[in-house]
Amino acid sequence: MLKTRVMPCLLLRGHGLVKTVNFKNPKYVGDPVNAVRIFNEKEVDELIFLDIDATTESRSPSFQMISDIATECFMPVVYGGGIRDLDDAKKIFSLGVEKIAINTYAVENPDFIRQAADMFGSQSIVVSIDVKKISTGKYRVCTNGINNLTNIDPIEHAEHMLELGAGEILLTSIDLDGTFSGYDLELIERVVNVVTIPVIACGGAGKIEDFSLATKQSGASAVAIGSMAIYQGPHRAVLINFPSKKDLKEILD
Repeated sequence: MLKTRVMPCLLLRGHGLVKTVNFKNPKYVGDPVNAVRIFNEKEVDELIFLDIDATTESRSPSFQMISDIATECFMPVVYGGGIRDLDDAKKIFSLGVEKIAINTYAVENPDFIRQAADMFGSQSIVVSIDVKKISTGKYRVCTNGINNLTNIDPIEHAEHMLELGAGEILLTSIDLDGTFSGYDLELIERVVNVVTIPVIACGGAGKIEDFSLATKQSGASAVAIGSMAIYQGPHRAVLINFPSKKDLKEILD
């Protein structure tokens, strides 16, 4: 296995998979269970599933969907979306998910991260941080998708989450999401410099060389890909795909 994890980050909406650009205009791209089967064949390291509607609709996670995904997966699964209490987290773990990702609720109730880490272990808790650059050039945390732009500095937020027991940070650039223009290397480096836990870079990957920049230049421990794992060619035809082990090894090792 490669030292650097490369993982598809897949967005759930209802019973389907969607893909966004800058967190807007979600486009249906297929069935999640079918996608899992393809990624099984491609022997990906880990899969991230994020339900983009659960929090905005103030509903619990879709446990049946999570069960269907986890049952089919041959690799570790991270699930995020709508988790707001320990009972829900416990049920998700019981379905076979290895890690949960907490985003909005980590801002609304930071102590939940401490409680979850105490109960399930830090290695099971991923704090997902969605970041937007504002007109002054500063970075700010967004919650509830892009519906709530906070005044929270993502670097300080990441540091706080580490103190509370988070085991990993999933760091996503809203501005680069779905653009194929590369990761926000400055943002990644600034967060990596203040935490001692793995940082997963997300948002903007367009070619495998971007993985090397995010990890070797900016210090990310892992990279997540969205559009790169969903689309193929200049016209963005939907085709589940993943870089070959050979190509990844040449870039990352």
